[in-house]
Amino acid sequence: MSTKAIFEPVGHESLADAVVSQIEDLIASGILKQGRKLPSERDLAEMLRVSRPKLREALAALEERGLVTTQHGEGTFVAALTGQAMLPALLSLYERHEPAFFDYLEYRREQEGFAARLAARRATKADKERIAEILAENQRAWEENDALASREADFALHSAIVDASQNATLIHMMASIYELTKQGVFYNRSFLKSIDGSGKKLLEQHLELGQAVIDSDEERAEQAAFAHIDFVEDSFKLGIEQQRREAMAEKRRILSR
Repeated sequence: MSTKAIFEPVGHESLADAVVSQIEDLIASGILKQGRKLPSERDLAEMLRVSRPKLREALAALEERGLVTTQHGEGTFVAALTGQAMLPALLSLYERHEPAFFDYLEYRREQEGFAARLAARRATKADKERIAEILAENQRAWEENDALASREADFALHSAIVDASQNATLIHMMASIYELTKQGVFYNRSFLKSIDGSGKKLLEQHLELGQAVIDSDEERAEQAAFAHIDFVEDSFKLGIEQQRREAMAEKRRILSR
């Protein structure tokens, strides 16, 4: 998505301060998330209708406040604001410690339900149009058996619903959680699809969740979010049990030789 449409021309008083204030508002509200690249200096100055020296002054102030970072030859990016949700040592522990993984799912369940309820209450027309577009992409990706597109549409839907909650803290914190999930730290979508069979269950859950938000049905949206995370938990419990059975069967096979 282009960032160009979100910037507005600023007034003629305290130009640098006005630029700083506008960009801070976009970051605080979660519209500009960490890692997002800002338009080029020339384009941004044109959009804001300020001189490039004034823009540089504003960007320097934002960088001093730790809100943006400038990478030579690459551009200016929104800084990492929430940091890592978990440090590598804790992530490694989660991989070895089964109860901790299910604690993560418990946390995620409540946050997803909260986000869905708020989104159903607060989603704007633009939010609902975005969610509808993502649902259509979910359907298309499933029909074409496009695993990569399905994965991207999956994360896009959850992110869009969190964004529609209009809760800045939730937006920033869940963005960090989703980034870990994208990296396959907690679970991967391929495993869920293997439990599901065709992936149709995941599709149906996403369609129900997104449509409930579009319909502004708070209770239904919350329950759809809960059902989705419950499916993830049940699937992994089933997978763990299957792995245990296979390990026991292999031992019996070895002893029977």
